[in-house]
This record gives sequence, C-alpha cells and structure tokens, in this order.
Amino acid sequence: QVQLVESGGGLVQPGGSLRLSCTASGCIFSITDMGWYLQPPGKQRELVASITSGGASSYADSVQGRFTISRDNAKNTVYLQMNSLKPEDTAVYYCNAAVQIRILTRTLTQNYWGQGTQVTVSS
Repeated sequence: QVQLVESGGGLVQPGGSLRLSCTASGCIFSITDMGWYLQPPGKQRELVASITSGGASSYADSVQGRFTISRDNAKNTVYLQMNSLKPEDTAVYYCNAAVQIRILTRTLTQNYWGQGTQVTVSS
C-alpha cells in the first residue's frame, strides 16, 4: 500500500507565499512523474505543475513564473513553492504520484493521490 501525505496549506494574504510538501510512503519501487493539482469549489480538478524523476517540470499558464515545483527523490517528496499568490489561487491542492511497485518479477505503475490541503488567499 502507498500513501501520499500533504502539508503546508493555510490562509495567506494576496501577494504572499506558501510552500506545499507531499511525501509518499509504503511499498515503493520508484516514482516516475509527480504533480500538483488544484480543485476550486464546484469546479473540476486541474493540473498546476508536474515534474519527472529527472527533474523536468511543466506548469499551467496561470501559475507560470509564480510557482516552482521541485522534488527530492531520496525522500519521495515533491514540493510546490507558491509566490505572489492571488485570490483566484484559492482551492484544495492535491498531490499526485505515478508509483512503480514490484510484484514478484513484474513492475506495475499505479497512480496515487494525497488527501488534499486547503490554500486560501484572502485579505
């Protein structure tokens, strides 16, 4: 079993910063892609940023230049540094990881989600 545990959400004023963390634990062989998604109230979940195991990253246009995704492969942890936050960034943020597990001689890739952490940007 694999678990993703997020932390770092909270209330911040417009223009402020927050750093989200997400750590994967369990029967992990390796992790390929990791990412952060947001889900505003009443809307669908959407990709914010993703990063490969080699460190290549991509971002949604709405956060380009303000958010930075990074990861520590040794700790199975992904981070999201969020700067210049805006009220429209308010949402529940979810961590996602494509985890490879070994079963006998087979390697399987399964997608896992964290429980979500609330980010509220308001004065």
